[in-house]
Amino acid sequence: MKGLLPALNRLMPLMMVIFLVLASIQIALSLHLSLHSVAHVLQWCASAWPVLAASGLVLSVAGLLFETRAEHLARKGLLRRRGFIMDVLARLTNRAELEEMLAREQRETTIDAEELAANLRARVIGQDQVCEDIAVQLRRRLALQVRGKPVGIFLLAGPPGTGKTYLAKQMARQLERPLLHFDMTQMSSPHAATQLFGSPKGYVGSDTYGKLTGGLKEKPDAVVLLDEIEKAHPDVFKKFLTAWNDGHITEASTGQQISTVRAIFVLTSNIATDALTEIADRLHDDPDRMRAESVEALRQAGFAPEVLNRLDRIFVFRTLRGLDIARVGALEIEAMIEGYGLKVETSGIDASLLLDVMRRQSRMGDAASARDLVRSIEDMISESLIIARQQGATMVRLVKEDDGTVVAKVADNRDDGLHARLTP
Repeated sequence: MKGLLPALNRLMPLMMVIFLVLASIQIALSLHLSLHSVAHVLQWCASAWPVLAASGLVLSVAGLLFETRAEHLARKGLLRRRGFIMDVLARLTNRAELEEMLAREQRETTIDAEELAANLRARVIGQDQVCEDIAVQLRRRLALQVRGKPVGIFLLAGPPGTGKTYLAKQMARQLERPLLHFDMTQMSSPHAATQLFGSPKGYVGSDTYGKLTGGLKEKPDAVVLLDEIEKAHPDVFKKFLTAWNDGHITEASTGQQISTVRAIFVLTSNIATDALTEIADRLHDDPDRMRAESVEALRQAGFAPEVLNRLDRIFVFRTLRGLDIARVGALEIEAMIEGYGLKVETSGIDASLLLDVMRRQSRMGDAASARDLVRSIEDMISESLIIARQQGATMVRLVKEDDGTVVAKVADNRDDGLHARLTP
């Protein structure tokens, strides 16, 4: 019966013609019309036949076009209602807004590498080459329509406190993707994998998803940041191999496979920093050799070979030097001032104060990190900021006086001469 209905629908025009012919014959017999009288009527109406034929042709073509167009629109979710084509989306939601959101999502798959690199360079100090390289890699990989594994698996290696974690966070922000941040120093035991991938049925915690599996189920396009990956237990490493190689991870509590093909994995590591820095300085113009020697240096330092084989790129961060230290120092001072509920005046940080920060960092040597820089700044200005806030300041400028005193001077609308002093 299901196959008969479509055939009857296709034969409907022919059946209508046969019906009209039979009806005409029936009417002629009922009116006792002879063939001669019928011919006479047809001859009398001869002048109207071309007009009627043209009108019929136009109506037939219009009907055919209407049906074809209606069928085409129906495939796109449109419905015919009350003789008109009505858009379901226009009736039930804001179609223009939906189309704009869809167009924006499609544009995001092809990013502007130069713009992304510029935004990253403006925020991650002293790592311009890394920012440019990672922007190019993201552009290429996000443009792929078919993938069997994550968008990218990147290792950020180098000395501590050089901006590796901060770059991953900025990458997520610039790409407008959610961030899933995991400290792998907490994954040093074999049972730690249950925190990320869930617990098997019958075990404690099997009624909830793991932090990674649950996160990727809700946010499949997340940037997954694995901080200090080398400190994770080998059993945790093994769980990630499937995610990176096969494009999915398995939730232990349900056995459900969760796709990872839309995610970006960023790993950070502090091992083999001296060897990697030397390689980066020596082979910065030869990325292929730099990658090969970097992989070998990491392998000799004890990095798991099975993980190294699945990395798409290794980016080596360099120790901050010169004015880069001053830039980071200025940003940290601004953040610290805002942390105390104050604001810094334009050009409100004394250059001699930044020079002191650079000298302190230099005395610590290459082992000094951005965290050491923050501690130095905190020792120099925190008490001064506390006093300035107690005095009612809203905006300050930091000045180092001749006697070595750091002064947080009030710089708001009413200059009442208040200031706070700290003698280091």
